[in-house]
Amino acid sequence: MNQKLNNINEMKCQFLDENATYDFLKFLKGRSKVFAPHRKGEASYIYDEVSDVKDVVLQYPRTIQPLKKYFLPPRETLLSFNIDENNFTESEINVEPRIFFGIHAYEMEGVMRLDYTFEQGQPESNYLTRREQSTFIGISYEPDEYHFSKSLGIDIDSVDGFSLYFKKTDNGYYVYEIDAAGQQLMKEFGKGKRVDIPVTKEEPEFTNKIKYHYNRLPQIFEHVYDSKVWEEVAERCVGCGTCNLLCPTCYCFDVRDEVEINATEGKRERFWDGCMLNPFAEVAGNENFREKLSSRTRHRLYRKFKYITNKSGELHCVGCGRCSKYCPADISITKIINNLIDDYADRQQKQVI
Repeated sequence: MNQKLNNINEMKCQFLDENATYDFLKFLKGRSKVFAPHRKGEASYIYDEVSDVKDVVLQYPRTIQPLKKYFLPPRETLLSFNIDENNFTESEINVEPRIFFGIHAYEMEGVMRLDYTFEQGQPESNYLTRREQSTFIGISYEPDEYHFSKSLGIDIDSVDGFSLYFKKTDNGYYVYEIDAAGQQLMKEFGKGKRVDIPVTKEEPEFTNKIKYHYNRLPQIFEHVYDSKVWEEVAERCVGCGTCNLLCPTCYCFDVRDEVEINATEGKRERFWDGCMLNPFAEVAGNENFREKLSSRTRHRLYRKFKYITNKSGELHCVGCGRCSKYCPADISITKIINNLIDDYADRQQKQVI
């Protein structure tokens, strides 16, 4: 995987006050389409294309859906077909430059996890094509009670994948130039004030934490496959699949052929799918390999902390907290992990005795 770039203090930096930051957004809009966080209702946020820069929210906790929706759409037509003529036409994907502004570090890490997934084996061309000509501009944030990316090795100021990084200060933003593309953007914008040694605050404290160092988690999952924790979680879980569908690194989908009412024309479409949904593991004959909620929950977490990690070397949970924040049963992923750690520690203690 790409080497992480964490030492922003060694990077060139400029200062923009809040008004200049919105001027910078106008400048970006003059170059290409720009997507950024917007308010959705009274307490929620979404990524959306920027029409009026004043609608962009610079400080927000998280969006409802992850950034992956732009590269792996929730619903996508793969091809159209005609049964009478026995032919089909694949859907074309038009690639154009896009700038994604105001992205948190964990969100960027989620995109890079998907990059790894779709580059393996037979590369997924639709996803990879949409990833072309994408520029990402990061921004700092204040962690809330659901964020736990720090426990997974993702600092607020992790800048891998970004071209620019906006770090909040009292009266504006320090803008760090991460790569050549970012340097060129700031040069063309021309309104920043060069800062030699930025004075920054200490990184905010994360209140939501995992008990063990993240490097130990794959080892923990080697010993908790039959843990009582899975049944305890299943007693509360309703199997709605929200945790799957809002996860920035989940990538499973279902493919269906839908025939029009004329029984001649149709489309092949794919939809987001998830292992927490009951039909996900169904096969012919009404058999289901993971019929119980406990086994589905276990599979979901093993995908995040064990199975893919064994191949990629990285955890495939990024600590965004969406699954906990939006769970209708108020199930916390960090509590699950910490309970598994406690169960593991108890087992180890009994072996010693």
